[in-house]
Amino acid sequence: MDITSIVYPIVSIGGLGILFGAGLGYASKKFAVEVDERIPKVRDLLPGANCGGCGFAGCDAFATAVVEEGVDICSCPVNSDESAGKIAALLGVDPSCSIKRVALVKCKGTCSNSQNKYDYYGIMDCNDAAAIPGGGAKACSYGCLGLGSCKKVCPFDAIRIEDGIAVIDEDKCTACGNCVDACPKAVIELVPKQNKVRVLCNSNDKGKEVKEACSVGCIGCKLCVKSCEYDAIDFEDNLAHINYEKCSHCMACVEKCPTKIIEGQHVLTEA
Repeated sequence: MDITSIVYPIVSIGGLGILFGAGLGYASKKFAVEVDERIPKVRDLLPGANCGGCGFAGCDAFATAVVEEGVDICSCPVNSDESAGKIAALLGVDPSCSIKRVALVKCKGTCSNSQNKYDYYGIMDCNDAAAIPGGGAKACSYGCLGLGSCKKVCPFDAIRIEDGIAVIDEDKCTACGNCVDACPKAVIELVPKQNKVRVLCNSNDKGKEVKEACSVGCIGCKLCVKSCEYDAIDFEDNLAHINYEKCSHCMACVEKCPTKIIEGQHVLTEA
């Protein structure tokens, strides 16, 4: 056997490999996209939850936006104050973050408080139940269905189902907003964590209809509005709403509410 018939192909292939490797090496340097060295540093200081609560696809995209576009560090609801401070120091920006928020389930329609229109035996998912005639088994068409769609999408195990409604663990909640998006009844909203006076009803029905469906719904009596000296309660579509910027935690509305759907506790505020 002629050895050259073996050597030449090996040498040729090896030479082409070296040539292509050199070409790729040159191209990688020639056409390389420079990455700000601060981006991976910011990324390392983020929690890595990739929950999307910041409005970006994940922590990598958020880190890039913070460095290159000047997006507010506090847009990440999961990040701790300590981590946000480190990122601020790295970028030389204001480290102060906005008020922390938590998810609130605006419903007290537990199994013992609310009525059902029928027994539901379908898929244990709020979106599926809401899609059938009547919008779910609950007599109140605005109330929590309690089938756990919010619980399924919470990456922080901050939601549990108790007595037919969703309950938020505020110590675990990061206000990522996944539960808000998942709820077909829009019964979950994000509220300031520091404000402890909250309306736990979502119904826009009138008083008579509310009482027929639930024993603890807002009946539209407006006693809370009349009792508030700080004009901190708005009334719209037969339902009371707390203006958190004006609320002083005086508890007058809590005391006056006849159905006790306004709950709260005194909170010391700065003068």
